[in-house]
Amino acid sequence: MKRAGIVTVVPGGVLIAGLGALLAAVLTMCSLSLGQSTGQPAAQTPPAGQAAPAAGQAAAPAGKRPPKVNSQDEFTAYKAAAALTDATALEKAADDFAAKYPDSELRPLLYRTTMQRYQLANNGDRMLEMAKKVLAIDPDDPEALVGVAQVLAERTRDTDLDRDQRLAESKKDAERALVTVDTDIPTSGYPPEQLASYKGFLRSEAYAVLGKLSSDAKNWPEAEANLRKSIDAFPQQVDPIAVLRLAVALDMQNKVPEALKYADQAVDLTKDRPDSGAGKAARDEKDRLTKLNVGTAPGPTATPLKN
Repeated sequence: MKRAGIVTVVPGGVLIAGLGALLAAVLTMCSLSLGQSTGQPAAQTPPAGQAAPAAGQAAAPAGKRPPKVNSQDEFTAYKAAAALTDATALEKAADDFAAKYPDSELRPLLYRTTMQRYQLANNGDRMLEMAKKVLAIDPDDPEALVGVAQVLAERTRDTDLDRDQRLAESKKDAERALVTVDTDIPTSGYPPEQLASYKGFLRSEAYAVLGKLSSDAKNWPEAEANLRKSIDAFPQQVDPIAVLRLAVALDMQNKVPEALKYADQAVDLTKDRPDSGAGKAARDEKDRLTKLNVGTAPGPTATPLKN
């Protein structure tokens, strides 16, 4: 995903360590629960101190049940494949597993893990293919939806013959992920704080995609709204690209003082990488806004962030 480097304006690796830790924690959480899965939905018990919803009151979405494990051999094969760290080897192992266990509910987990490995390697093409393999099994998987949306949004060019179709699919998938993040992630038996972080991250990424698409369409108010939602959805690890794009969206609406605040934040978030694409763009935007704010910079237009 974008926080791991599927953005061509910066080298791969923006906040890569934090994302890797989050994804590893989620994968570990899933693996530990699989051996105990019975294939039946677990009863949803309210957290301690919280009453169950009253009659007629809508309950929060419970999420789907964990994947069902059909045999010990299947689970052993899954664990052996999932332990691979090389993305290419993992992809082959996932294909072999899917061929041997064509009805296994663990197939999307392996393809999702492979997608994440390619993501961390900044290999957008293979990440896209793995995300599509997940969606072929589970069309509502929110992480795969976000993965497809990101790659299409960030790597579609104006010269692409299918540009409009790719961008339309990106928007559709990002919007769908915002719905299925509450319905298509297993919740039973998982630490609530870890689930909240995972869901917040996915929401942040989906809104960031929508913000990028709105920015490219020069719909600056819509871009501003989506980018604010992206930042607010996952404050534990603020995305410097989303912050920078928000600064530009505000700048393009002549909201200079607030734009300067976010440009300054983008500079701070990239202080360890001042020579990266994001670092340079953040500093250029801050310098321009600073001059504009004191009346020394001519012209109202910033340079929108490009792929």
